[in-house]
Amino acid sequence: FVICSNVLGSCYGSSGPTSIDPATGQPYGLRFPVVTIGDMVAAQVELINHLGIDQLLAIAGGSMGGMQVLEWAAHHSARVRAAIPLATTARSSPMLIAFSEVGRQAIYADPNWQNGDYYGTGRRPDAGLAVARMIGHITYLSDQSMHNKFGRRLQSRERFGYDFVTEFEVESYLKYNGLRFTQRFDANSYLYVTKALDYFDLSSSPAGSNGTGANSLAAAFAHAEHVRFLVVSFTSDWLYPSYHSKELVSALTAAGADVTYLDIESTWGHDAFLLEVDTMTRLLGSFMDRLAKEEGIV
Repeated sequence: FVICSNVLGSCYGSSGPTSIDPATGQPYGLRFPVVTIGDMVAAQVELINHLGIDQLLAIAGGSMGGMQVLEWAAHHSARVRAAIPLATTARSSPMLIAFSEVGRQAIYADPNWQNGDYYGTGRRPDAGLAVARMIGHITYLSDQSMHNKFGRRLQSRERFGYDFVTEFEVESYLKYNGLRFTQRFDANSYLYVTKALDYFDLSSSPAGSNGTGANSLAAAFAHAEHVRFLVVSFTSDWLYPSYHSKELVSALTAAGADVTYLDIESTWGHDAFLLEVDTMTRLLGSFMDRLAKEEGIV
């Protein structure tokens, strides 16, 4: 079976700022506690306990999902046989934190945000959330993919208007994605999820000996020597560049883990783990088939 649960702090079912505070009968808003990747995984552990599952064959995820994979492997390794972190990192970089903060500032600056208490007011900070999404979406692409997808083509006109109307295809694309995002996500949840990303740093966890280098990261995986790892990065991913995965592989190797690493050539940027479907299907299928045979499942 494949188990996929929504994360704490989000707005799709698991508890978050949109949930009702039983003490007030109103949504929590910013009164909801800030959560970490560790909290998200702790909730997942409670879920598999509730389902009566002692051990999972594999944990897989990309981007923030990859952080959860690494959290499982570092702190709940006895429950996992294999880990597949894709296009991710063991600690958020200053650049990632910077982009997250710019997105949050866009939400704060929207007067409809109302310090997070906008539920039931008829006014949502959609403008700020849309800008935050536009900023984030740029980081998922690459220079080459944007050239290939948009170039300098104009939208619905043949020549420059020398005005401030949206005219380039890339502008229209970003505005469209920003608007769509406001129809399916919550601004406060965006704040909580991006904060969880910012705080993630396995090298500074207790298992990592409060350090910041490769040795402390290796210490974080000291109890994961029996876990098989498939680490995947993409050459054009500048949000989580390949060197993040290479540092992870070095730490895992130092910890004695069985690691397979692939840095896949792709022009899609960070989104490659979602868009390189054929490559990922073959890669993950082969890894899982081999793992299942070794575990005597097939």
